[in-house]
Amino acid sequence: MRKEEPAQVESRIAEPGLTSDQAAALLAEWGPNQLVPAAERHGWIDVLWRTVRDPMVLLLLVASVVYLATGDLVDAIVSAVALVPIAAVGLVLEGRSQRALDRLRALTAPTATVLRDGEYRQVPAAEIVPGDVISLREGDVVPADARLVDGANVACDESSLTGESMPVEKAGRDAQVLAGTKVVAGQGVFVVTSTGGRTEYGRVGRLVAELRQAPTPLERLVRRFTSGLLVIALAFCFLVAVAELARGRGLAAALIAGVSLAIAAVPEEFPMVYTLYLALGAWRLARRNALVRRLGGVEGLGAASVICSDKTGTLTTGSPAVAVLVPISQDATHVDEQGLLQAVFLAAETAPFDPLDVAVHEIARERGIQVGTRTILRDYGFDAKARYMSHVWSSDGGFEVAAKGALEGILDRSHVPAATRAEAEAANARLARDGMRVLAVAHGHMARLGRSRHDDEEHLRFVGLVAFADPLRPGVREAIAECRDAGIRVIMITGDHPATARALAAALQMPGSDQVATGADIEAPDRLMDVASKANVFARVRPEQKYILVRELKRQGSIVAMTGDGINDAPALREADIGVAMGKRGTEVAREAATLVLLDDNFSTIVAAVREGRRIFTNLRKAFAYLVAFHLPLLLTAFVIPLLGEPLLLLPVHLVLLELFIHPVVSLVFEDAPAPPWLMRQPPRSAREFLLGRAELLRSTAQGAVLSIAVIALYVWRLSAGSSIDEARATAFVTLVLGQILLLVIERTRPKTVWAGLADFGRTSAVVVVSALALVILMVYMPFAAEILKLTPLSEADWAYAVAISVLATIWAEPLKLLRSRTSSMGTQRAV
Repeated sequence: MRKEEPAQVESRIAEPGLTSDQAAALLAEWGPNQLVPAAERHGWIDVLWRTVRDPMVLLLLVASVVYLATGDLVDAIVSAVALVPIAAVGLVLEGRSQRALDRLRALTAPTATVLRDGEYRQVPAAEIVPGDVISLREGDVVPADARLVDGANVACDESSLTGESMPVEKAGRDAQVLAGTKVVAGQGVFVVTSTGGRTEYGRVGRLVAELRQAPTPLERLVRRFTSGLLVIALAFCFLVAVAELARGRGLAAALIAGVSLAIAAVPEEFPMVYTLYLALGAWRLARRNALVRRLGGVEGLGAASVICSDKTGTLTTGSPAVAVLVPISQDATHVDEQGLLQAVFLAAETAPFDPLDVAVHEIARERGIQVGTRTILRDYGFDAKARYMSHVWSSDGGFEVAAKGALEGILDRSHVPAATRAEAEAANARLARDGMRVLAVAHGHMARLGRSRHDDEEHLRFVGLVAFADPLRPGVREAIAECRDAGIRVIMITGDHPATARALAAALQMPGSDQVATGADIEAPDRLMDVASKANVFARVRPEQKYILVRELKRQGSIVAMTGDGINDAPALREADIGVAMGKRGTEVAREAATLVLLDDNFSTIVAAVREGRRIFTNLRKAFAYLVAFHLPLLLTAFVIPLLGEPLLLLPVHLVLLELFIHPVVSLVFEDAPAPPWLMRQPPRSAREFLLGRAELLRSTAQGAVLSIAVIALYVWRLSAGSSIDEARATAFVTLVLGQILLLVIERTRPKTVWAGLADFGRTSAVVVVSALALVILMVYMPFAAEILKLTPLSEADWAYAVAISVLATIWAEPLKLLRSRTSSMGTQRAV
């Protein structure tokens, strides 16, 4: 059927639209039509200001000022230049965040058709003002709250805002449409009544923007870990500064000693490595169609113990297809599948937008069904009460009427006998139990047109049922099985009928698929605790009930990942530990509230993110164990050597080089480690589990302490043997770095021994180790670098000392690996 142009519809209504001058004045008065508050954008000055407040930056600034005051210009410049990479990291991360937000906003429609100066034109949706006349048709997103002034068969999908799964008919003047909803049938002209934050959509968006999202479990652990080390650092700094002053070395020397110890003690590399691992994990997930809005969400999913997932479009494809045809003949008329398809095709929209109509057109095209010489004459809109619609067509020698909709409405207009009604109701119930959506179809011929819709539909005869199934997404059943093996509880949430939910859960082989709870159970205080702890399938759930369920699950100690796409899903997404929004069908409010956005709306992508999160935590635990082992020598050398009355071994420039350059780069060795085979066969870790276990912390501390003693002893011995400060420092510094590289190899190959684990070392790990060795040589033998670092080239004897001591101070841990491996193997054999 030919659609009217906006100008033709407008000729029949009173509102003439606004002029450009009137619209400009109203825009200045009411502000832009911005449904979601813009995320705060930080300029580079703001980022630099936040960077300056970083403890490491403050320490480097103090060191630079002290060096400058004592006339040591080179060290002052080096300390100041070391600020550059810190500021660069902040700017890069901020830019990445802003680009991600811009990409999310680009997913929404930015323009609308508005009557201005007597003609329709496309304008940015942000420029719409109250009083504007807008034209909307199938597929359009409503840009603002508005009332209908003229239109035919207008229906809107308001599920994203109200949770109502069926289209809502907009009939009669003054019918209201809401911003953020979608027109799924018909077209119309509307007058805007509210814009921006005054719309229903905007009010929800404003509330979500005001909510603060809690840190993820690992963010809390890293914060506890680094803050604890920081407290220890400050205490050591004070003691060293006091000791230097007591020896009469002067205020400048005391400050440099205190600052050096502070730089050694402040755990700057821990959050840097943490951020680096999460950024690389986010990069991997982006290649798997998951856009990370908060880096902590990558790891947070790895700790999830419950995943609450929408059904439509996440567990299923969201694109229903015709699954079953049930021809049912009324009276003496014989109906076959082809006749049933012809009837439902004539009853569907000619330019379909509704997914069921699209599915009808697809199967009709496959089976060669066409309109032929027919011409549509009358388009009777959706009857909200009887829940059906009909079309009247002209055909050769007469007219045809076709209708589709809810079973009761179609049966009532087909005047079926009792036997046919019973057969249709039994078939409808059977299909519904199988989880299908069912349309009843009627068709009839007539010699002439009636005077009304009632007259035309008097000729309808029932022809059967068409059932639609929303196919499972490929790989979802396997993903749910993987979650079950990993101890992760999967909860399916849908607004559909309990029978539909039960059938899909059974098809997915979900545990407890035969027990279905409802939204009413969630709202019942005496039922909530029980269903939240036991039920895995929830039907007839509204968006606000999701929020209640998430809150209860968290109260029971679960780490909850929650999927959603609607405006009213936003509070539940923000309340969840990890909110997961849909990128294709999700609203902007939902995406702004989420931690993770699925660009393919696929549940399997969530499981991939869980797997990646667990791999990150496993490797991050190895990296942190290594960093503890090597951080201890930095702290002890900066603390013990001044107490012994010797010149500083590690100056601020050495510490900055080690912590800001070598550590994060070298830690890539652990990030490169593949996931162990048991990763998804163990339960989620507790949210209260510390980053390093007691045994791991003791092992790392022992390794760091032994290396510290060896390096300090070598440095003091070389000084007592008559070596210059630069010579002794060079030998001890090279020993320290070689020990770091050996500790790295030992930790990377864990739980295997070094000689057994080198085969799994990986190309990236090998490149990093070789590069670190090359850097050691360059630092010692390049005159410019050696001068800045206050080092001298090593003799053959010095290299022999450095290699031998670094090996002896680190390799002692390898027999313990072998002993633990044999003990574990014997225990396993006894258990078997």
